[in-house]
Amino acid sequence: MTPQRTSTGILLALICLFLVATMPIIANSRPSGSSALTFAVMFSIWQLVFAVPLFAWEAKKTKTGLFSARFELQQRNRTILIGIATGIMFGLSSIIYVVAAERAGAVNAAIAMQAYPLFAVLWETLFLRKSKSPVEMAFTFGLIGAMYFLATGGTLRMEGLSPWFLFALGVPLLWSIAHVIIREELTRTPITPVQVTFFRSLISALFLVGLLLILDPEEFLVSFQFDFQMFALAMGLVYYVDLIFWFHTVRHIDVSLASSIITPWPAVTMLLAVLFLGDSLQTHQIVAFVLVAACIYGLLLVSIRRDRGREPSTKCTT
Repeated sequence: MTPQRTSTGILLALICLFLVATMPIIANSRPSGSSALTFAVMFSIWQLVFAVPLFAWEAKKTKTGLFSARFELQQRNRTILIGIATGIMFGLSSIIYVVAAERAGAVNAAIAMQAYPLFAVLWETLFLRKSKSPVEMAFTFGLIGAMYFLATGGTLRMEGLSPWFLFALGVPLLWSIAHVIIREELTRTPITPVQVTFFRSLISALFLVGLLLILDPEEFLVSFQFDFQMFALAMGLVYYVDLIFWFHTVRHIDVSLASSIITPWPAVTMLLAVLFLGDSLQTHQIVAFVLVAACIYGLLLVSIRRDRGREPSTKCTT
Protein backbone atom coordinates (compact mmCIF):
# COMPACT_ATOMS: atom_id res chain seq x y z
CA MET A 1 0.00 0.00 0.00
CA THR A 2 1.22 3.51 -0.88
CA PRO A 3 1.94 5.93 2.03
CA GLN A 4 -0.74 8.61 2.30
CA ARG A 5 0.37 12.20 1.66
CA THR A 6 -2.15 15.02 2.06
CA SER A 7 -0.19 17.45 -0.14
CA THR A 8 -0.07 14.94 -3.00
CA GLY A 9 -3.79 14.28 -2.69
CA ILE A 10 -4.59 18.00 -2.83
CA LEU A 11 -2.45 18.53 -5.95
CA LEU A 12 -4.07 15.60 -7.75
CA ALA A 13 -7.55 16.83 -6.78
CA LEU A 14 -6.77 20.23 -8.36
CA ILE A 15 -5.91 18.50 -11.64
CA CYS A 16 -9.24 16.65 -11.45
CA LEU A 17 -10.98 20.01 -11.03
CA PHE A 18 -9.98 21.16 -14.52
CA LEU A 19 -10.64 17.79 -16.16
CA VAL A 20 -14.14 17.32 -14.75
CA ALA A 21 -15.17 20.88 -15.71
CA THR A 22 -14.90 20.06 -19.41
CA MET A 23 -17.09 16.94 -19.42
CA PRO A 24 -20.57 18.56 -19.41
CA ILE A 25 -19.43 20.74 -22.32
CA ILE A 26 -18.26 17.74 -24.35
CA ALA A 27 -21.49 15.86 -23.61
CA ASN A 28 -23.67 18.77 -24.74
CA SER A 29 -21.55 19.46 -27.84
CA ARG A 30 -22.15 16.04 -29.40
CA PRO A 31 -24.18 15.88 -32.64
CA SER A 32 -27.94 16.17 -32.18
CA GLY A 33 -30.08 13.10 -32.70
CA SER A 34 -27.99 10.74 -30.60
CA SER A 35 -29.44 9.31 -27.42
CA ALA A 36 -27.84 9.71 -24.02
CA LEU A 37 -27.54 5.92 -23.69
CA THR A 38 -25.68 5.58 -27.00
CA PHE A 39 -23.26 8.33 -26.08
CA ALA A 40 -22.69 6.78 -22.65
CA VAL A 41 -22.02 3.41 -24.30
CA MET A 42 -19.50 4.79 -26.78
CA PHE A 43 -17.52 6.98 -24.41
CA SER A 44 -17.41 4.07 -21.95
CA ILE A 45 -15.96 1.86 -24.70
CA TRP A 46 -13.35 4.51 -25.54
CA GLN A 47 -12.58 4.81 -21.85
CA LEU A 48 -11.91 1.07 -21.77
CA VAL A 49 -9.70 1.31 -24.87
CA PHE A 50 -7.56 3.97 -23.18
CA ALA A 51 -7.40 1.90 -19.98
CA VAL A 52 -6.04 -1.27 -21.63
CA PRO A 53 -2.40 -0.29 -22.41
CA LEU A 54 -1.48 0.90 -18.92
CA PHE A 55 -3.32 -2.02 -17.32
CA ALA A 56 -1.49 -4.52 -19.57
CA TRP A 57 1.88 -2.90 -18.87
CA GLU A 58 1.29 -2.95 -15.12
CA ALA A 59 0.17 -6.61 -15.23
CA LYS A 60 3.23 -7.68 -17.24
CA LYS A 61 6.00 -5.55 -15.79
CA THR A 62 5.23 -4.61 -12.20
CA LYS A 63 3.23 -7.56 -10.80
CA THR A 64 1.42 -5.24 -8.40
CA GLY A 65 -2.12 -5.10 -7.05
CA LEU A 66 -4.27 -8.02 -8.18
CA PHE A 67 -1.19 -9.70 -9.66
CA SER A 68 0.98 -9.51 -6.54
CA ALA A 69 1.60 -12.41 -4.21
CA ARG A 70 0.32 -10.26 -1.32
CA PHE A 71 -3.20 -10.29 -2.74
CA GLU A 72 -4.89 -13.24 -1.01
CA LEU A 73 -7.56 -15.26 -2.84
CA GLN A 74 -10.41 -14.30 -0.50
CA GLN A 75 -9.36 -10.66 -0.67
CA ARG A 76 -9.18 -10.82 -4.48
CA ASN A 77 -12.67 -12.35 -4.79
CA ARG A 78 -14.14 -9.65 -2.55
CA THR A 79 -12.44 -6.96 -4.61
CA ILE A 80 -13.81 -8.42 -7.86
CA LEU A 81 -17.36 -8.45 -6.49
CA ILE A 82 -16.96 -4.84 -5.38
CA GLY A 83 -15.62 -4.00 -8.83
CA ILE A 84 -18.72 -5.45 -10.50
CA ALA A 85 -21.11 -3.61 -8.18
CA THR A 86 -19.36 -0.25 -8.49
CA GLY A 87 -18.93 -0.70 -12.25
CA ILE A 88 -22.72 -0.99 -12.63
CA MET A 89 -23.14 2.12 -10.46
CA PHE A 90 -20.78 4.04 -12.72
CA GLY A 91 -22.60 2.76 -15.81
CA LEU A 92 -25.92 4.06 -14.50
CA SER A 93 -24.34 7.37 -13.49
CA SER A 94 -22.94 7.80 -17.03
CA ILE A 95 -26.46 7.67 -18.50
CA ILE A 96 -27.81 10.06 -15.87
CA TYR A 97 -24.84 12.39 -16.45
CA VAL A 98 -25.47 12.79 -20.18
CA VAL A 99 -29.26 13.16 -19.79
CA ALA A 100 -28.85 15.66 -16.93
CA ALA A 101 -26.38 17.81 -18.86
CA GLU A 102 -28.80 17.87 -21.80
CA ARG A 103 -32.08 18.40 -19.93
CA ALA A 104 -31.04 20.49 -16.93
CA GLY A 105 -28.36 22.40 -18.84
CA ALA A 106 -24.59 22.19 -18.49
CA VAL A 107 -24.40 24.83 -15.75
CA ASN A 108 -27.28 23.49 -13.61
CA ALA A 109 -25.98 19.93 -14.00
CA ALA A 110 -22.48 21.06 -13.01
CA ILE A 111 -23.76 22.73 -9.84
CA ALA A 112 -25.93 19.70 -9.03
CA MET A 113 -22.76 17.60 -9.06
CA GLN A 114 -21.59 19.74 -6.13
CA ALA A 115 -23.87 17.69 -3.91
CA TYR A 116 -21.12 15.06 -4.12
CA PRO A 117 -19.38 16.10 -0.84
CA LEU A 118 -22.76 16.11 0.89
CA PHE A 119 -23.38 12.48 -0.04
CA ALA A 120 -19.74 11.55 0.69
CA VAL A 121 -20.02 13.02 4.20
CA LEU A 122 -23.29 11.11 4.70
CA TRP A 123 -21.85 7.72 3.67
CA GLU A 124 -18.62 8.23 5.64
CA THR A 125 -20.70 9.04 8.72
CA LEU A 126 -23.15 6.15 8.31
CA PHE A 127 -20.86 3.35 7.15
CA LEU A 128 -17.34 4.34 8.23
CA ARG A 129 -18.44 5.86 11.56
CA LYS A 130 -16.56 9.10 10.90
CA SER A 131 -18.33 11.55 13.15
CA LYS A 132 -18.91 15.17 12.07
CA SER A 133 -18.70 18.24 14.30
CA PRO A 134 -21.56 20.74 14.77
CA VAL A 135 -19.68 23.19 12.51
CA GLU A 136 -19.45 20.58 9.75
CA MET A 137 -23.13 19.81 10.10
CA ALA A 138 -23.95 23.54 9.86
CA PHE A 139 -22.02 23.82 6.60
CA THR A 140 -23.69 20.64 5.37
CA PHE A 141 -27.18 22.04 5.99
CA GLY A 142 -26.07 25.26 4.29
CA LEU A 143 -25.12 23.17 1.27
CA ILE A 144 -28.55 21.53 1.25
CA GLY A 145 -30.20 24.96 1.37
CA ALA A 146 -28.10 26.24 -1.55
CA MET A 147 -29.02 23.17 -3.60
CA TYR A 148 -32.71 23.71 -2.88
CA PHE A 149 -32.36 27.38 -3.89
CA LEU A 150 -30.90 26.34 -7.26
CA ALA A 151 -33.40 23.51 -7.79
CA THR A 152 -36.31 25.95 -7.42
CA GLY A 153 -34.78 28.45 -9.83
CA GLY A 154 -34.11 30.90 -7.02
CA THR A 155 -37.77 31.11 -5.92
CA LEU A 156 -37.53 28.79 -2.86
CA ARG A 157 -41.05 27.59 -3.73
CA MET A 158 -41.76 23.87 -3.99
CA GLU A 159 -43.79 24.33 -7.18
CA GLY A 160 -40.68 25.69 -8.87
CA LEU A 161 -38.64 22.56 -8.12
CA SER A 162 -36.89 21.36 -11.27
CA PRO A 163 -37.32 17.59 -11.82
CA TRP A 164 -34.26 17.51 -14.09
CA PHE A 165 -32.10 19.10 -11.40
CA LEU A 166 -33.29 16.43 -8.96
CA PHE A 167 -32.53 13.82 -11.63
CA ALA A 168 -28.99 15.22 -11.92
CA LEU A 169 -28.45 14.55 -8.20
CA GLY A 170 -28.44 10.84 -9.07
CA VAL A 171 -24.90 11.26 -10.44
CA PRO A 172 -23.21 12.48 -7.23
CA LEU A 173 -25.34 10.02 -5.25
CA LEU A 174 -24.00 7.03 -7.21
CA TRP A 175 -20.47 8.45 -7.47
CA SER A 176 -20.23 9.02 -3.73
CA ILE A 177 -21.37 5.50 -2.82
CA ALA A 178 -19.00 3.88 -5.31
CA HIS A 179 -16.01 6.11 -4.45
CA VAL A 180 -16.33 5.61 -0.69
CA ILE A 181 -16.37 1.83 -1.27
CA ILE A 182 -13.43 1.98 -3.70
CA ARG A 183 -11.43 4.24 -1.41
CA GLU A 184 -11.61 1.59 1.31
CA GLU A 185 -10.32 -1.02 -1.15
CA LEU A 186 -7.47 1.24 -2.29
CA THR A 187 -6.33 1.86 1.28
CA ARG A 188 -6.78 -1.70 2.58
CA THR A 189 -5.65 -3.83 -0.36
CA PRO A 190 -2.71 -3.78 -2.82
CA ILE A 191 -5.00 -3.03 -5.80
CA THR A 192 -3.79 -0.05 -7.84
CA PRO A 193 -5.67 2.94 -9.32
CA VAL A 194 -4.83 1.67 -12.83
CA GLN A 195 -6.49 -1.68 -12.10
CA VAL A 196 -9.50 -0.06 -10.46
CA THR A 197 -9.95 2.21 -13.49
CA PHE A 198 -9.66 -0.68 -15.96
CA PHE A 199 -12.20 -2.92 -14.23
CA ARG A 200 -14.53 0.01 -13.55
CA SER A 201 -14.42 0.87 -17.28
CA LEU A 202 -14.84 -2.78 -18.34
CA ILE A 203 -17.88 -3.46 -16.16
CA SER A 204 -19.50 -0.13 -17.05
CA ALA A 205 -19.01 -0.71 -20.77
CA LEU A 206 -20.40 -4.26 -20.65
CA PHE A 207 -23.40 -3.14 -18.59
CA LEU A 208 -24.22 -0.24 -20.91
CA VAL A 209 -23.75 -2.25 -24.12
CA GLY A 210 -26.10 -4.92 -22.79
CA LEU A 211 -28.63 -2.26 -21.83
CA LEU A 212 -28.50 -0.67 -25.29
CA LEU A 213 -28.89 -4.03 -27.05
CA ILE A 214 -31.99 -4.72 -24.99
CA LEU A 215 -33.62 -1.30 -25.23
CA ASP A 216 -32.67 0.05 -28.66
CA PRO A 217 -30.20 -2.01 -30.75
CA GLU A 218 -30.76 0.19 -33.84
CA GLU A 219 -29.07 3.07 -32.03
CA PHE A 220 -25.72 1.40 -32.74
CA LEU A 221 -26.04 2.73 -36.31
CA VAL A 222 -25.86 6.30 -35.00
CA SER A 223 -22.71 5.51 -33.05
CA PHE A 224 -20.68 4.90 -36.24
CA GLN A 225 -20.94 8.52 -37.40
CA PHE A 226 -17.51 10.18 -37.44
CA ASP A 227 -18.51 13.41 -35.65
CA PHE A 228 -20.30 11.44 -32.94
CA GLN A 229 -17.25 9.22 -32.42
CA MET A 230 -14.93 12.21 -32.07
CA PHE A 231 -16.97 13.58 -29.17
CA ALA A 232 -17.31 10.11 -27.63
CA LEU A 233 -13.54 9.64 -27.92
CA ALA A 234 -12.87 13.03 -26.31
CA MET A 235 -15.27 12.29 -23.48
CA GLY A 236 -13.76 8.84 -22.94
CA LEU A 237 -10.20 10.20 -22.87
CA VAL A 238 -10.93 13.06 -20.46
CA TYR A 239 -12.99 10.76 -18.23
CA TYR A 240 -10.25 8.10 -18.19
CA VAL A 241 -7.48 10.54 -17.30
CA ASP A 242 -9.69 12.09 -14.63
CA LEU A 243 -10.36 8.66 -13.10
CA ILE A 244 -6.65 7.81 -12.93
CA PHE A 245 -5.91 11.06 -11.11
CA TRP A 246 -9.01 10.71 -8.93
CA PHE A 247 -8.27 7.20 -7.67
CA HIS A 248 -4.71 8.29 -6.88
CA THR A 249 -6.20 11.28 -5.05
CA VAL A 250 -8.45 9.24 -2.76
CA ARG A 251 -5.52 7.01 -1.90
CA HIS A 252 -4.06 9.97 -0.05
CA ILE A 253 -7.09 11.87 1.32
CA ASP A 254 -10.73 11.20 2.26
CA VAL A 255 -13.35 11.27 -0.51
CA SER A 256 -15.20 14.12 1.22
CA LEU A 257 -12.01 16.22 1.40
CA ALA A 258 -11.03 15.45 -2.20
CA SER A 259 -14.48 16.34 -3.50
CA SER A 260 -14.37 19.61 -1.54
CA ILE A 261 -11.17 20.66 -3.28
CA ILE A 262 -12.69 20.32 -6.75
CA THR A 263 -15.57 22.60 -5.74
CA PRO A 264 -14.81 25.49 -8.18
CA TRP A 265 -15.16 23.35 -11.32
CA PRO A 266 -18.70 24.61 -12.12
CA ALA A 267 -17.19 28.09 -12.47
CA VAL A 268 -14.95 26.75 -15.24
CA THR A 269 -17.94 24.94 -16.76
CA MET A 270 -19.95 28.18 -16.65
CA LEU A 271 -17.24 29.99 -18.61
CA LEU A 272 -16.92 27.20 -21.17
CA ALA A 273 -20.72 26.98 -21.57
CA VAL A 274 -20.89 30.68 -22.39
CA LEU A 275 -17.96 30.47 -24.83
CA PHE A 276 -18.81 27.22 -26.65
CA LEU A 277 -22.51 26.49 -26.08
CA GLY A 278 -23.89 30.04 -26.15
CA ASP A 279 -25.44 29.61 -22.70
CA SER A 280 -26.39 32.62 -20.60
CA LEU A 281 -25.88 32.72 -16.86
CA GLN A 282 -28.76 33.46 -14.49
CA THR A 283 -28.32 35.40 -11.26
CA HIS A 284 -29.65 32.55 -9.13
CA GLN A 285 -27.08 30.17 -10.66
CA ILE A 286 -24.20 32.43 -9.66
CA VAL A 287 -25.66 32.96 -6.16
CA ALA A 288 -26.18 29.22 -5.71
CA PHE A 289 -22.63 28.44 -6.80
CA VAL A 290 -21.16 31.01 -4.38
CA LEU A 291 -23.21 29.56 -1.51
CA VAL A 292 -22.24 26.00 -2.41
CA ALA A 293 -18.55 26.91 -2.71
CA ALA A 294 -18.59 28.74 0.65
CA CYS A 295 -20.18 25.77 2.43
CA ILE A 296 -17.85 23.20 0.91
CA TYR A 297 -14.75 25.25 1.58
CA GLY A 298 -15.97 25.61 5.15
CA LEU A 299 -16.04 21.80 5.33
CA LEU A 300 -12.58 21.71 3.77
CA LEU A 301 -11.05 24.06 6.36
CA VAL A 302 -12.61 22.11 9.23
CA SER A 303 -11.21 18.85 7.80
CA ILE A 304 -7.71 20.29 7.41
CA ARG A 305 -7.68 21.65 10.97
CA ARG A 306 -8.90 18.32 12.34
CA ASP A 307 -6.24 16.40 10.38
CA ARG A 308 -3.52 18.75 11.66
CA GLY A 309 -4.72 18.14 15.20
CA ARG A 310 -4.22 14.39 14.67
CA GLU A 311 -0.64 14.75 13.43
CA PRO A 312 1.96 13.63 16.00
CA SER A 313 4.08 16.40 17.42
CA THR A 314 7.63 16.68 16.07
CA LYS A 315 8.91 18.66 19.08
CA CYS A 316 11.48 17.03 21.34
CA THR A 317 10.50 16.57 24.96
CA THR A 318 12.70 16.00 27.94
